[in-house]
Amino acid sequence: MIRDTSAQDRVLPARPMRGRLIAGVSTVAAVALVAFAWPSLRQAFSTGASVSESRLSIAAVERGPFERDIAAEGKVVAAVSPTLYAPNAGAVTLQVHAGDSVKKGQVLAVIDSPDLRAKIAQERSNADAMQADVLRAQVDARQQRAVLQREWDNARIDHTSAENDLARQQKAFDAGAVAGMQVDHAKDTLEKARITLAQAQSGLGLKDDSLKFDVRAKQLAYERQGLLVKDLERQLADLQVRSPVDGQVGQLFVAERANVAKDAQLLSVIDLSALEVQVQVAESFARELAIGMPGDIGGNGRTWKGLVSAVSPEVVNNEVAARLRFDGETPGQLRQNQRLSVRVLLDRRDDVLTVRRGSFVEEAGGTRAYVLVDGIAEQRPVRLGARSLDKVEILQGLKVGDRVVIGGAEAFKGAPRVAISR
Repeated sequence: MIRDTSAQDRVLPARPMRGRLIAGVSTVAAVALVAFAWPSLRQAFSTGASVSESRLSIAAVERGPFERDIAAEGKVVAAVSPTLYAPNAGAVTLQVHAGDSVKKGQVLAVIDSPDLRAKIAQERSNADAMQADVLRAQVDARQQRAVLQREWDNARIDHTSAENDLARQQKAFDAGAVAGMQVDHAKDTLEKARITLAQAQSGLGLKDDSLKFDVRAKQLAYERQGLLVKDLERQLADLQVRSPVDGQVGQLFVAERANVAKDAQLLSVIDLSALEVQVQVAESFARELAIGMPGDIGGNGRTWKGLVSAVSPEVVNNEVAARLRFDGETPGQLRQNQRLSVRVLLDRRDDVLTVRRGSFVEEAGGTRAYVLVDGIAEQRPVRLGARSLDKVEILQGLKVGDRVVIGGAEAFKGAPRVAISR
């Protein structure tokens, strides 16, 4: 036979009325609690993820002054640091050593150039020969003019004689002493004398001009040769390489008595009286830098006013080199390559809607941001404006008091709504 379960059954006592009441009240309370919390629960269930608030950086949107500046560390450099070059080929004799203090005009190096000295001697000899040619041309011109003057004088005398002879023949013809043929002959002689005199006078003028041109041409050639000699003498004087500024000898590029080619580097001179501060600026800010912008230079426990004096057009490693000069006298206690802090003010405005800058500026192209509302991070479209080192301008999409997730939003994985747990 198969045994049944009658031996295991037992009668339960009836539940008292109080227990039923407590169970009913608990059920009603649970239902009420669910009904009260349903909006929040529904909102939480509608989110795609849940992220701890401790993993996020949150900042509030504010309205107030907005400054855009560049802060960087710079180094002191010489504003004037000329490099001297060899004006001609030759052997170099250095007159100074690296680090020596020098004055403007002081001889720093001397170049011995035999080729240049020989060339100067040749050109001086050519100049002397051209000067002799000028003097000879002047003498020849006087001689030729004297010959032409004599011919003109003879023609003038012949013309006067012909006039007198015609006058005598005319009187004799009027008195009946001579025939008319003689009068006509005297007239012809006078006409020939007049033509000869006119030709002599014209020839004298033309020859005189020609002689003047010949002498002038030789004179100009001599002057041109003189200029060439002066230029060579200047080159010879430049073989004594002089300091263009008061300062200090920097680097020597050649050894003593070395033979150098023309335009070879010899040495550099540093003008320590004119110092500037060079900084490396990120390319994104460099395009807004302009010469003349004000800045602050700090160091040695002091702050000086400065002005942007130069911005390099070359970009190296995503940075641009810029220089600031001191607005006023250059501080005397500074040294080359000394490190100083630099701050350049790009823009300043009041009553601007801003939020602290964070990674959200670069994420999604700066077109979206997460705003915390009742424990939920909601993604909103935004439009950003100018950016500084610590703040970013809000043009559209946010208002004062909004709490924005400025860092850590990559954990949201682009979800439109994310629950934030504490």
